[in-house]
Amino acid sequence: MTVRVGVDAGGTFTDVCLITSEGRLEVYKLASSPSDPSDAIGRGVDSILAEGSYQSSDVEYLGHGTTVATNALLQTRGVKTGVLTTAGFRDLLELGRQQRPDLYDLQVDKPDVLVPRHLRLEVPERALATGEIRTPLDRDAVREAVRALRNAEVESIAVCLLYSYLNPVHEDAIGQIIAEEFPDAYLSMSHDVLAEFREYERLSTTVVNSFVGPIMSRYIRRLRDRFEQAGIPVEPYITQSNGGIISLDVASETPVRTVLSGPAAGVVGAIDVARKAGFPNLITFDMGGTSTDVALINDGEPSMKLDQTVAGHPIRTPMLDINTVGAGGGSIAWIDSGGHLKVGPQSAGAVPGPACYDQDGEEATVTDANVHLGVLSRDALLGGRMPIDATRSDAAIKTLAERLGLGTEQVAQGMLDLATVNMARAIRVISVERGYDPRDYALVAFGGAGPLHAGRLARELEIPRIMVPAIPGILCAYGLLVADLRTDFSRTQVIPVTDESLEIINSSYSALEQEASTWFDREQLTGNERHTRRIADMRYVGQNYELPVPVPDGEVTGETLADLRLAFHQAHEQAYGYAADDEPIQLVTFRLEAFGVVSPPELDTLAAGENLADALTDNRHVWMPEAGGWGNVPLYDRTKLGAGMVLQGPAIVEQMDSTTVILPDQRATVDRYGNLIIEEIGKGQVSA
Repeated sequence: MTVRVGVDAGGTFTDVCLITSEGRLEVYKLASSPSDPSDAIGRGVDSILAEGSYQSSDVEYLGHGTTVATNALLQTRGVKTGVLTTAGFRDLLELGRQQRPDLYDLQVDKPDVLVPRHLRLEVPERALATGEIRTPLDRDAVREAVRALRNAEVESIAVCLLYSYLNPVHEDAIGQIIAEEFPDAYLSMSHDVLAEFREYERLSTTVVNSFVGPIMSRYIRRLRDRFEQAGIPVEPYITQSNGGIISLDVASETPVRTVLSGPAAGVVGAIDVARKAGFPNLITFDMGGTSTDVALINDGEPSMKLDQTVAGHPIRTPMLDINTVGAGGGSIAWIDSGGHLKVGPQSAGAVPGPACYDQDGEEATVTDANVHLGVLSRDALLGGRMPIDATRSDAAIKTLAERLGLGTEQVAQGMLDLATVNMARAIRVISVERGYDPRDYALVAFGGAGPLHAGRLARELEIPRIMVPAIPGILCAYGLLVADLRTDFSRTQVIPVTDESLEIINSSYSALEQEASTWFDREQLTGNERHTRRIADMRYVGQNYELPVPVPDGEVTGETLADLRLAFHQAHEQAYGYAADDEPIQLVTFRLEAFGVVSPPELDTLAAGENLADALTDNRHVWMPEAGGWGNVPLYDRTKLGAGMVLQGPAIVEQMDSTTVILPDQRATVDRYGNLIIEEIGKGQVSA
């Protein structure tokens, strides 16, 4: 028997998921190790193999999601980095788009740049907007600049020249000089990291890549050594922001691709389990210990975006369209200067964690609110492996209540309500603000805290149906088992969408497909595993931003262009509410998505349930304002639920990796894969 293993290293917990070649699914969860994430990953893999009596040699695939690059950027703990750029452009990193982070806050400060001015050096050279070289590269000046950066003891260098995405000859020459003068430097060149226009975003993305690159490289070396010592016979993969996986070597070269590594894996896992359950249109709701990530899925396909700002630094790379807010189980409650209760975005993280974890945390968190109200166990989590000190939650909530002059139940419930409002706002951004009605979708709730809050969130947004996967707290790790090997290629060339551009369009896609073929060979993918998808970024002439439009395979003809124009008008209508049918259209960037398609594993189906009472474990005193306050609520063991069983709310379903709350006036049905399908019904009451 062989096994596939997925590991998601989050800010609070590290989740491990294993599936056998026979379709049996096993999960494990442990606290993360922020000082060295590879430690918790290694221990988690060792533990899940030991629990199932598997050998290291049984592992045929190992994928993991990581927050190493993200945390290095968020905490500004990257390496000392230098920049080489075209003469006259050293201050571009600070000038940016000359936009304030907050339009109405005149006092707000822009984030500190990752590279100070004295480490941003200019070299004489210049390419024109056509790619033609106007000023040759001064190689002596480059050598002098590289030596200056070496003497300044930088660890990494980012190279970004004007219009190098059209003609990279000067960047390549600089790369050769750096290899001669400073071979130990970590090197990022903009035409490798992002071969697209918009100089500021390209520079920022390249700098971020260099800033976190050595951190990621060291992490990857530790991880690789740990798995080699453990006898794992396969090379691990890492999830990237676009939902696909890449090899460790590629991740080490372009770590900027992994900034949304963990959340992307959750979306991929949610799509897979929802597809099996018959839900092609869904809103994913991933609530963990630190944040909540949401995404909208149409017909089983996630939306993509190119631009993301992390800690104030623009990053331009293909990624799943995930909206993140600072609302998680570890989000800290506080009182603002006006005496109002607030929740997040500050988080207690894994250490010290919520007060109830008894790790010297004293501030009340969302998890503490759930413990205080009886929604979460007051004894232990993680199937009994993680003791809970409920008295510390009670004390933390009481401190807030005394300052606010309210009852502890009011404060704790207020914290949950505030978290719900924050999460609802995040979902409206990806749905209502883009022309989609959330009532037309199913809410897929996962993450350790997602099923706890899904019932109230769905009511807030009038979403009629909730799906809680069989392993909600481990779904990100499961997503790693079904993610395709993937990378993206792009080339910017602004041309009109007319028949005169056909030769350029076809030659551009041909060049991208050749790059993809080289990548397929590098990853040792066979013909049946190789898949590509074409995208064109298009806009009306005079616009400053583009919309992606799918391009069919094969030769692009005049008829194809007519279809592209129609598709662009429709996309513009969806995004902005109108289409200018008579306006000329430009094609701006050619894109090619390359996939090494993974066959998703077939999961065991659940046997039919016979007696719901067998799954009933206890009754708990729980505060539920929907039912009038305190009352006894039945507790169910999810591992004992069978297919077809129906649970009437109010009820709480407990499992090792999460807890699901079914509110009064809701009903949950267990489907054949073990998913809980929660729907609204008539009135109900908590028993006295």
